[in-house]
Amino acid sequence: MSLLQRSVKLVRSPWQDKINRAHSFFVGLKTAVYYRHLFAEIGKGSLLYKPRLLSGPQFVHIGAGTLIRGGARIEAILIDPERPPRIEIGSNVNIEQNVHIVCTSSIRIGNNVSITGNCSITDTTHPFLDVENPVKIGARIDPTPAPVEIGDDTFMGIGCVVLPGVRIGKSCVLGANSTVTRDIPDYSVAAGNPSRILRRYDFPSRSWIKSDSGEAGNAVVPGN
Repeated sequence: MSLLQRSVKLVRSPWQDKINRAHSFFVGLKTAVYYRHLFAEIGKGSLLYKPRLLSGPQFVHIGAGTLIRGGARIEAILIDPERPPRIEIGSNVNIEQNVHIVCTSSIRIGNNVSITGNCSITDTTHPFLDVENPVKIGARIDPTPAPVEIGDDTFMGIGCVVLPGVRIGKSCVLGANSTVTRDIPDYSVAAGNPSRILRRYDFPSRSWIKSDSGEAGNAVVPGN
């Protein structure tokens, strides 16, 4: 579509579309001019709407064409200078409203991933076994690395929670309000609390096969 055609289409579009386009333009400008100096890396065409909390952005890498909606909490916590945290968000990712990403070790989100609203992804746990510890549980952080990985082309339904040490494969679908406590293999559909694998794609038959697998994982207290 030529520049003239795009201009005519914009002029003929409803007022709300014009307002949304104008807003996106200014968000893109702020991302390119301001946020790119805060983050370790942020790719061309990415949009970062107003976050609720942004901490340790120098440890955050964002690819090109990625959208992060408002209300996001993106927090990289430095515990050991010799092992700095790393949050890696790929290209063409959409992260919708009020998503929490909290990292003390490593969180990697692949390309073409969709994370819908109110999801939580954390590699951080709060030890609670020592009942005589005067530090409140929410302020305790287990320094043991528990990296999280979300594969390319995965879709996370609204309200999903991904707990520390979990690897989600590529092209997976997680149902709304799922709590992922253990690894999910490639090309799987999972849902529930804790999540269970419901279907897996079978390439030889080119069909989705129902699965009865999915034992509950070990319960932990996730970072918030």
